[in-house]
Amino acid sequence: MAATHFLGIGHETRADPAAAMALVQDCCRQVGLTPGEIALIASLESKAADDIIAGLARHFGWAVQYFSAATLEAETPRLLNPSDAVFRAVGCHGVAEAAALAAGGPEAILLLPKINGDGVTCAIARRLDHGR
Repeated sequence: MAATHFLGIGHETRADPAAAMALVQDCCRQVGLTPGEIALIASLESKAADDIIAGLARHFGWAVQYFSAATLEAETPRLLNPSDAVFRAVGCHGVAEAAALAAGGPEAILLLPKINGDGVTCAIARRLDHGR
């Protein structure tokens, strides 16, 4: 069975990789998922050269998908926690929730809304399979 869960992550420049790892593991635990049930990790394209996301992907064996701020901004109507401060900083109203939803596509719903850690945010979306 194909993985239908998508993890979105955002973080500040100063974020600690260990804090990101702990938050991701906690988020998976909160919704009863193992890392193998996550299809990929997604974030804002400005994080593409970032060691934190690459390290998480390597550790868990996940693919990585990056989205433009415009693509993430298009997800704003589906966000549970839109932020004007995030919009001012990066050009979209959310990174973690928006990236998880964008990765899952139009059939995705938020399984775990944004959780804040020490300079890191994480959210998990699930693609509905409609009985497949």
